[in-house]
Amino acid sequence: MSLQLKTVDRLFEKLAVTYGADWDRSFGNTPIYDVKASWAHELSGFADKLQMIAWALENLPERCPNVIQFRNIARLAPAPEVPRLPKPKADPARVAAELAKLSPTLEAIKAPKRNVDHKEWAKRLIARHNEGEVLNPTVFRFAKEALSNA
Repeated sequence: MSLQLKTVDRLFEKLAVTYGADWDRSFGNTPIYDVKASWAHELSGFADKLQMIAWALENLPERCPNVIQFRNIARLAPAPEVPRLPKPKADPARVAAELAKLSPTLEAIKAPKRNVDHKEWAKRLIARHNEGEVLNPTVFRFAKEALSNA
């Protein structure tokens, strides 16, 4: 759906007042009706978003824009504010129930780790090697080095 011609007419009036003779020269010898039809087509995406065209008119560049430049300016318009519902209040009973579900996890996080052997992985690998399992030589070497640096 193209932009209505009366909207394009008002747009052209504003641009003509703003840019004067530069605006008139920007068409060259092209018939004004063809220029307006082209602008209506190029700005068809704004038919239901006229506030974006109004924003573009408020933020015109110093030099006379062509339709593509004007369309790009209109696309920069900020999104309109939409009314929002207030945030719902949390149900205290449900919050308590959910926290109760999480309490074992929270306690495990808060509890200090005691007697953690950070080289247990190396001991397990050496034990597997001693039982006859063939390990990657690099993995075996790293396990031995980890235990020798203890």
